[in-house]
Amino acid sequence: MRPPRYAPPKDLSPYAWLSVGAAVTTITLKGMAAWLTGSVGLLSDAAESVVNLVAAVTTLVVLRIAVRPADDDHQFGHSKAEYFSAAVEGVMIFAASALIVVSAVERLVSPRMPEQLGTGLVVCVAASLVNGAVAWVLYRKGRQERSAALVADARHLATDVTTSAAVLLGVGLVAVFRAPVLDAVVALLAGLNIMRTGLALVRESVAGLMDAAPSAQTLARVDNVLERYRQPGTIDFHAVRVREAGSRRFMDLHVLVPAAWNVKQGHDLTERLIDDLVAADPILRVSAHLEPIEDPKSYEDVADV
Repeated sequence: MRPPRYAPPKDLSPYAWLSVGAAVTTITLKGMAAWLTGSVGLLSDAAESVVNLVAAVTTLVVLRIAVRPADDDHQFGHSKAEYFSAAVEGVMIFAASALIVVSAVERLVSPRMPEQLGTGLVVCVAASLVNGAVAWVLYRKGRQERSAALVADARHLATDVTTSAAVLLGVGLVAVFRAPVLDAVVALLAGLNIMRTGLALVRESVAGLMDAAPSAQTLARVDNVLERYRQPGTIDFHAVRVREAGSRRFMDLHVLVPAAWNVKQGHDLTERLIDDLVAADPILRVSAHLEPIEDPKSYEDVADV
């Protein structure tokens, strides 16, 4: 008996636990820094870490759902659940940025000089190092396993690091120039940057839920396999479609062969073709429809796909 053609989905939830741990750690550190200094910039940074925790828990739940096998209610599996996590993270990032912007505007109106800046900066740097390390691990694994949820969480943490860097710069400028308004200005700019990231995540998630096509490089790998099998007038393909679905891709195509072939000849060719397509793209799931190449009816359904 041949081994299964398709490998089962991998459980990536342990990486989400890593994100949860990082969020709890940074909330503690940044909350302490904001309390010690009274800086609105550091407070906004701590607020984003709270959002990180909620997002990390959401990612954990979604990854456990995405790994479930197909069932009667979800016959193509649950891999698309990851897009919901990415969308939720995008919305949360946007909400956190709105809170930061509001806090910054309030402090612009009523500037206040932060206190104990040196201690606050040290604590904030430590939190940023934690977030940066976890973001790197999650992004690398997310790209390797094509996990939209892990990539979104990594980008969320990376945004947190960027925000922290901006906040540290602002608080440092406050300490140097003794100008408390700079704290609010940097917080405002950081909030607007975070808002942009949130909108981008939501847009990418919607594209995935709408069955967006994969990258040009992915489609080229598929086309290269089909070209190896094409024989003008004997073997051809049409109605070729590929869609993204979280950590998987689904492909449909019609295989055109001579009408004189018997069922086994057509089936053997199709099986070899699918094996080669999956070898070129291991996360691909292929559905092939066999048709006689000479029959005009074989071409009537092309416009319907």
